[in-house]
Amino acid sequence: MRSFCIRSAAGSASLRRAATGLGGAGAIATLLLGAQPLLTPQPGLAQSAASAAALSRQSFVAVAVRRASPAVVTIDTERTEAVAGGRGAGGLPGALMRDPLFRQFFGLPQMQMPPSQRTVRGQGSGFVYQADGLVLTNAHVVEKSDRVTVGFQNGQQVEGRVVGLDPITDLAVVRLPAGNWPVAALGNSDALQVGDWAIAVGNPFGLDHTVTLGIISSLNRNASKLGITDKRLDLIQTDAAINPGNSGGPLLNSEGEVVGINTLVRSGPGAGLGFAIPINRARGIAQQLASSGRVSHPMIGVGLDLARGSNGATVPGAVVMAVQPGGPAARAGLRRGDVIVAVAGRPVPDPAAVVQAVEAAGVGNPLTLTLLRNGQQISLAVVPTDLRVSGAP
Repeated sequence: MRSFCIRSAAGSASLRRAATGLGGAGAIATLLLGAQPLLTPQPGLAQSAASAAALSRQSFVAVAVRRASPAVVTIDTERTEAVAGGRGAGGLPGALMRDPLFRQFFGLPQMQMPPSQRTVRGQGSGFVYQADGLVLTNAHVVEKSDRVTVGFQNGQQVEGRVVGLDPITDLAVVRLPAGNWPVAALGNSDALQVGDWAIAVGNPFGLDHTVTLGIISSLNRNASKLGITDKRLDLIQTDAAINPGNSGGPLLNSEGEVVGINTLVRSGPGAGLGFAIPINRARGIAQQLASSGRVSHPMIGVGLDLARGSNGATVPGAVVMAVQPGGPAARAGLRRGDVIVAVAGRPVPDPAAVVQAVEAAGVGNPLTLTLLRNGQQISLAVVPTDLRVSGAP
């Protein structure tokens, strides 16, 4: 298609008169079709129109993925582990050769047989979030690894070094050799709404840089409610396909910004449910891991469950099911059966809200807990300590 412009002042005046006098789109079209001698082709405009048409044919997904892909990486790991029951001398099972009664019966000298070893390989995903070579991924992707290899979309592979990981939030930071690495743009996970587009990029089943599309299905899914009691996470739920190998890869918004780190998938009856760690939560964790190799998690030393009324229905609050001996809650005077209804003056609807409030307070900062005990409302002050220092589960 060719574009034209009107070059004569007379033509412009005629067009104005036609638009005024004839008063319709049909009249203008008739005038333009009959005015071809006054028109000349403009190649620059034609090329611009063609470029705009080409861009309009690209989906927003293609644009978003193209923006993020250079910073998305595959992560291959290796670790060596001992294998019980390996082969011993003469091809006999190692466990049998290590049996002292067997060795005594056959007159063999007592000795400690070295265990057999095997190399275990794993795969995952991640993305560069700082140009000096910091990669964010899941802790379960790289934990206990002896070797980490990071691969880019252009085929480049480099050795990485795990500088820190945090099993409680399932996040880890890997450092690459010094360089100017491509960086993924980080978005704002707090701005997400249910129904927003969600794009997962990763390495499922070793198929690098696989892209799947879905929506944000829900927000603030607490990990403990998904049966994952050893994690302190409120997750983004998505129906974008997430499979083994996607772990650690980015969940993008429609602009190609990272809004989450893919971490979990439900299979079987819950197929189609994927979960990601919000990037706003991951930022602070990544900063601590990069600077110190570990993360501080405040705790008060209680086991909590949903509070229930006399009819068995859940009610706002969190009932104390266990108190760690000698922990902060025990020192403050909390007892089994107490119901926490507010923290720092703010009502708490469930146990997850109590954990969030303690996390937000930080280690060493006193918190006022409002409790119901035997029908009476009381307040106690508790000072959170570091989860790892305390050794609490």
